[in-house]
Amino acid sequence: MIKTVAIIGCGWLGLPLAKSLILDGYNIHGTTTSEVKLGMLQKEGISPFLISISENTIAGDISRFLRGAEILVINVPPKLRGANKENFVKKMQLLLAGVKAAKTKNVIFVSSTSVYGNIEGEITEDTIPQPSTESGKQLLGSESLFINTPKLRTTIIRFGGLIGPNRHPVTMLSGRKGLTNGNTVINLIHLEDCIGIIKAIIHNEWWDELFNGVYPFHPSKQEYYTIEAQKRGLTKPEYLDASLNSGGKIASRRLIHVKKYRFNTSI
Repeated sequence: MIKTVAIIGCGWLGLPLAKSLILDGYNIHGTTTSEVKLGMLQKEGISPFLISISENTIAGDISRFLRGAEILVINVPPKLRGANKENFVKKMQLLLAGVKAAKTKNVIFVSSTSVYGNIEGEITEDTIPQPSTESGKQLLGSESLFINTPKLRTTIIRFGGLIGPNRHPVTMLSGRKGLTNGNTVINLIHLEDCIGIIKAIIHNEWWDELFNGVYPFHPSKQEYYTIEAQKRGLTKPEYLDASLNSGGKIASRRLIHVKKYRFNTSI
């Protein structure tokens, strides 16, 4: 029987995830907030839906989008920069109401390691989060909404910094001077492993779980971004000599040691 997966947010991660799941034989429902992208999604074999979620309403037919979907992937980052800041938790409360009404059973909530804040040392899935940013606080609150909903099997995946084709932090750091936290270790993951982990959750039915998604390689920022800049012919970023640590090494202990997931794409 062909399963239907609904993906909210067919952007940088959601679109390649959808395309990969289609190759595996899944039926995909995908959302966009742009009417001009509906045709593009349809060409990729995705059933497209124009849906926009705000603090007060959901514009679009959320019930039809979720109809028949055994699995929902929520891939919507908070928008907390600039003038149009939002209450992300309220948005997720509205979405959760739609999920309950549709009686969707399984949810993958794409979160971020920002929920851990600046905790030092090794951080695992058993570490109690201490978010220090508004984004981290609202993501943690949104995680709780879905985890604590009866009859809903929710798996949380907290990804580190995302890299992939045409996307790498070093391009924004190149040539910058006086940077701090050069001794802090990196916590990154490649797009291909983001997709691999989500697919592993779906294929193996790892529900009611919590995973950190970070590639197991943690040099200092100064070391790593200097090398990456050299590889790309970019001006290396310069860090202050007295740079202090701010944050710890985030380990994907449950994925690697319990589920035996093998990271495939080096960062």
